[in-house]
Amino acid sequence: MKLNYTQSLIQIKSVLSLIISLFVLSNAHAQNQKIAVDTTVVTSHVASINGKKIIYSATTGTQPVWDDKGKVTATLFYTYYKAENLGKTEERPLVMSFNGGPGSASVWMHLAYTGPKILNIDDEGHPIQPYGVKDNPNSILDIADIVYVNPVNTGYSRTITEDGKEVQRDKFFGINADIKYLAAWLNTFVTRNERWLSPKFLIGESYGGTRVSGLAHELQQAQWMYLNGVILVSPADYIIYDTASPLFAALNLPYYAATAWYHKQLPSELQQKDLLEILPEIEEYTVNQVIPTIAKGGFVDEEERNAVAEKMAYFSGLSKTDFLNYNLALPTSYYWKELLREEKGQTIGRLDSRYLGIDKTDAGIRPDYSPELTSWLHSFTPAINYYVREHLGFKTDLKYNVFGPVHPWDRSNNQTRDNLRQAMAQNPYLKVMYQSGYYDGATTYFHAKYSMWQTDPSGKMRDRFSFKGYRSGHMMYLRKADLKQANEDIRNFIKDSDAKGVSAKYQ
Repeated sequence: MKLNYTQSLIQIKSVLSLIISLFVLSNAHAQNQKIAVDTTVVTSHVASINGKKIIYSATTGTQPVWDDKGKVTATLFYTYYKAENLGKTEERPLVMSFNGGPGSASVWMHLAYTGPKILNIDDEGHPIQPYGVKDNPNSILDIADIVYVNPVNTGYSRTITEDGKEVQRDKFFGINADIKYLAAWLNTFVTRNERWLSPKFLIGESYGGTRVSGLAHELQQAQWMYLNGVILVSPADYIIYDTASPLFAALNLPYYAATAWYHKQLPSELQQKDLLEILPEIEEYTVNQVIPTIAKGGFVDEEERNAVAEKMAYFSGLSKTDFLNYNLALPTSYYWKELLREEKGQTIGRLDSRYLGIDKTDAGIRPDYSPELTSWLHSFTPAINYYVREHLGFKTDLKYNVFGPVHPWDRSNNQTRDNLRQAMAQNPYLKVMYQSGYYDGATTYFHAKYSMWQTDPSGKMRDRFSFKGYRSGHMMYLRKADLKQANEDIRNFIKDSDAKGVSAKYQ
């Protein structure tokens, strides 16, 4: 009876929200008549997750963004999953989830990682027809409620024009503008859904790592909302990427080694070992030898240059000449083109080097396309359009922007890494976990490790950081074995971040 009663309440909410939705849509501005500015659709579902039967509601809708004068300037599309039979809502953690791009919808982690439904794909992440979704027995919904947020111009999120005039782009499309309006939006969401007492977590993938690093600080400073944890999934640290520092090129070597190991391109004495046996040696060599040598530039001793080039070739599956031709700073794009050029005449994927592609010609210094991304779009695009309409009941004529028009993007004054450090310093509860795939060539796992090391140079908070690596790429959860392990790592992180009644103070 209790379960039926709970489901009935959810169904009543669904009818009421639909009536409100129709009212909002009917009163929308003429030029925005297809945009649901402030509306919700609630549906009821049952799932079996981590051995538990869970009744949950899925609230799908849009919530406005207001400017400083109280005028609606945009509306953000979101999906909010809440367990209805697992105790008091205020005691359950709330995970606020973002993808990256910038300009990417919150579709990837929603429909392939932490949510209650995942893509119909094979065990390694490749598309399968018929397209669709299936249950995700590894979802974190057994331990936390989740909201997936789509920033402006992604998913069904849009800016709102007034009298035919477009809103100012600098209010949305830049690192700091993005963080500012999203923090205010989250405040409204938490208030509306009565989640102020809940332990709160942010999770961000790729550029979303930059986003949530900044949000952790902005939420504390401008919204007075304190978090228990931040999870960075394959994070992009533009403080590294936006420099011509020797670091950027040098830090790629462990990724090259992992990729060469996967494709069996390493010397036999390395190839016969497990991946995790060889990576520590290569990481140490990168830090202690490659970085100092590249840092010397044209003034490095010729003997040292040759010795390092030879060792980099040994660890990467490429030739010594390749590294010398690029002054040791061999670009990843060349690696993707070169590694299997002679053996297979194929390229490897940027975001996941397990994927193979076919170029028009074997010649060239970079691949024609990213085979992993086309594979993912192959399955994600039909699945999200089907799932939102048919399972969650949110129907609109708007195009679902898997990637939306947000460029040019202002990356100036990026202080997000230090913002995360400051948020941690000011909040003794706050912990941070990094998750990276060894075969990710866009935001490599060793760049993520380096970023973690540099976030707190003093080392005084090092026990509040953790790093998890997986035998897959940028979206490690597409591989079935890593989907299970990565969700379990999040589950343990949330449990470990429980304050357990301990005061938030330094001893």
